[in-house]
Amino acid sequence: MKLTRLLILASLALFAFACKPDNTPEPNPQPVTEWMPRLAGFENKYSLEQVVVLSRHNIRTPMVGNGSVLTRVTSSAYTWHHWTEKTSYLTSKGDRLEAKMGSFFRDWMLKKDFISVYDRNPEAFRFYANGKQRCQETAKSFVGAMLPGADAEVELNVEFDAMDPVFNPVITKISDGFVTKAQSEIQAKFGADLNAGIATSLKLVEDVIDIKNSPAYPDTTSFIQFPSSVGFTLNKEPAMSGGLKMACSVSDALVLQFYEEPDEEKAAFGKALGFDDWVNVSAVKEWYQNVLFTAPSVAVNVAHPLLITMLGEMQNDKRVFSFLCGHDSNLGSVLAALEAEPGELPGAIEKSTPIGSKVIVETFLGKDGVEYADIWMVYASVAQLRAESSLSYKNPPVAEQVKLRGLKANADGLYTLADVEARFTKAIAAFDSL
Repeated sequence: MKLTRLLILASLALFAFACKPDNTPEPNPQPVTEWMPRLAGFENKYSLEQVVVLSRHNIRTPMVGNGSVLTRVTSSAYTWHHWTEKTSYLTSKGDRLEAKMGSFFRDWMLKKDFISVYDRNPEAFRFYANGKQRCQETAKSFVGAMLPGADAEVELNVEFDAMDPVFNPVITKISDGFVTKAQSEIQAKFGADLNAGIATSLKLVEDVIDIKNSPAYPDTTSFIQFPSSVGFTLNKEPAMSGGLKMACSVSDALVLQFYEEPDEEKAAFGKALGFDDWVNVSAVKEWYQNVLFTAPSVAVNVAHPLLITMLGEMQNDKRVFSFLCGHDSNLGSVLAALEAEPGELPGAIEKSTPIGSKVIVETFLGKDGVEYADIWMVYASVAQLRAESSLSYKNPPVAEQVKLRGLKANADGLYTLADVEARFTKAIAAFDSL
């Protein structure tokens, strides 16, 4: 059904272009309905059929509050940002930023004529979020801006502010040898000493918070003095102990403070940090997340229910747009399970899964009759986040194509849909062999 509709629309668009009066301006080489980097003529060869979005929630408050490790390891002369929202809740700024992203998606979907599909058949769209407040409210902000006045429902399948099993990155299967294999993969990817691999960034975080003048000093002189290790328990998230866990809480709070606080030096407690410095501050929490969730055996374990859900949306012929909202651990584990190559993510200080970022799977029908797909990481740049910039085709979010290891793309950067679905199926099947 969606194939026929979009083929008709594509034919009408081509007919209208062919009948353009001679005195009209030449079209922009980048088609007006495309904002992702594409080769010239892309729209003449492919029509968009479906979009599946896996989103990280937008800006939240820190996971820990005053009186926690933040206060103990930070100089007594420093005061952390005063958050008006509860711990781990979406902030007002995060709400506004997500609405800007939703408005941009509305513009994109209008140009692709997907919004009219919703008007005729709301079930062609699905909005589903984890039960945590920051995920539910992010999804509501997004859909409220994408479909204003439509009163579209965001699915809540558990008690509000609880974890939904689909998004809960817990170990759901521990067989003989799983822990040994997972530990071996972590060591191969991140080194035997988990602190050593991120030592430079740990030192920078210590300098920013002036740990030597904190209440915890001299018992805690540095994060690296406490060896870090990972443990696994059935039906619980992978668990970290040691200095890296402490440092992650601080790194996370600093990054959120940087997003929220207009004065950059104030966000760094009076330090003049450059962009690369903030990348290094953020690297601590991202190292922590990647250690916990991206080793191959761990990724296919914790991402299993979400991979099934995403593939189900991709194979649902009645669906044209799906929006699933969770956490950085969800995006990180799904990408790792799909064997995604690491990207550069320009303009972001979070180099794995930026705040509010979206993994987007697009499905196309080619003029050759073959179905294709590609995957993108889409996010607002740091400059756009801090300035709360409106997003538009003149000022779009950043879009970086995600490449899957071992899959061959065609000249236009597309995989066959069969290959992408097979990669999902492979990751899902890997769970059975754990």
